[in-house]
Amino acid sequence: MGCSFSGMNAMYDSASGGGDVWINENRFRIIRKIGDDGSSASVFLVKEIASNPPISGGTFALHKVKNPSHVSDDGTYAMKKVNIQTEQKLDVVRHEINVSSMFNHPNLLPLLDHAIIPVKSSKDNSTNYEAYLLFPVHLDGTLLDIGKIMQSRNEFFDTLTVLQLFRQLCAGLKHMHDFDPPYFHGDVKTGNILITQKKTQTYPIAILMDFGSATPAKMQIRTQSEALQLQEWASKNSHAPFRAPELWNCSTHADIDQRIDIWSLGCTFYAIMYGVSPFEYVPFETEEDMKVAITTVDIKWPSGPDPPYPESLRQFVKWMLQPQPSIRPNIDDIIIHVDKLISKFTS
Repeated sequence: MGCSFSGMNAMYDSASGGGDVWINENRFRIIRKIGDDGSSASVFLVKEIASNPPISGGTFALHKVKNPSHVSDDGTYAMKKVNIQTEQKLDVVRHEINVSSMFNHPNLLPLLDHAIIPVKSSKDNSTNYEAYLLFPVHLDGTLLDIGKIMQSRNEFFDTLTVLQLFRQLCAGLKHMHDFDPPYFHGDVKTGNILITQKKTQTYPIAILMDFGSATPAKMQIRTQSEALQLQEWASKNSHAPFRAPELWNCSTHADIDQRIDIWSLGCTFYAIMYGVSPFEYVPFETEEDMKVAITTVDIKWPSGPDPPYPESLRQFVKWMLQPQPSIRPNIDDIIIHVDKLISKFTS
C-alpha cells in the first residue's frame, strides 16, 4: 500500500519526539520511542494530527478503521516501524500485515492501518523499504514487563487474576484456532501479551499481539527435509522456553496443528503465576539442556507465593504440557476447565 511521503524525513531528525510521519491519509506526530521489536523494528508512541477539527465528543477520526471502538479518544497510537533490506524480510512483513488484518477479536491486537514505502539507498542507489504498522496503544506494557517488576518485588498475581488473564488469552486464541482456515499463533509467550488496567475493569485486560509467526494450523511432515525445515522455522519464530517438543524434535511423519499453541499456553500459565516459563525458572547452560528439559517435561516449581497457589493450578499446567501433541487438550477443553476453576475460586 502506498503512503504520502511528505513529512517522513522529520522522523529521522527527531525519532525521540516531535517528528511527523504519514500513514496513507493520516498524519502522526512521534511522541517517543516505547520499544524495540527485533533488530530491524522499533515501536513509537504517536499522536494523530487531525487535518480537520476532531469529530464531536473530541474523538479523532482515523480513516479506514473497521471497528470504531479502536479509534483513540485522544488520538494516540502505537506505530511499529520496520526497516526492510531483503525480499525475504519484505515477505515476512507482508505476511504479518495480511494475518493481522484477518482477525477481529477484543483479545487480539488489531492492525489499524499500514504502509510499505520504497526508499532509495544513498550508498548504491538500490531500493529498500520501510513499513509502518499502526495499532492501538497499551502503555501498561507486556506481561513479560510486568512479570519482571513483580519478580523484583517478590509479588504475585492472586489466583483469580491468574485465571482471568489466562481466560482472555484463551478467548483470543480460540478465535484463531476456529478461523476458516484455522491458524496457530506460533509464538505465544508473555512478551507477546499486552496488559491494560482500566479503572472500570476488576481484572487487567490481556491482548495477544505479534502475528508474524501465525500460520495455517494444519501442517503435514512426511520427509526429513520437511522436518528440518520446520525445526529451522521454529528456531527463528518460536521463543525457545515456550516452544513445543514437536518443534524441537520433529518426526518425519508428523501432523502439526493448533496444539503447539496449547503447549505454549501451559508455559504461559506458569509464567503468569511465577514470572517466567517453567523452562526459564532454572537457568540452563546451553539451549540443548533446555531442549532436554522440555522434551522430558522436567518442571521445577517455585515455593511462592505464601500461601502457595492451589494444587489444581499446577495440575492444569501439567495437563497442557503433554509431550505428545495427540493427547494434549484443545482450546475448547482448556476454556471449559479454566471456567470451572474461575467458578470454583470465585465461590
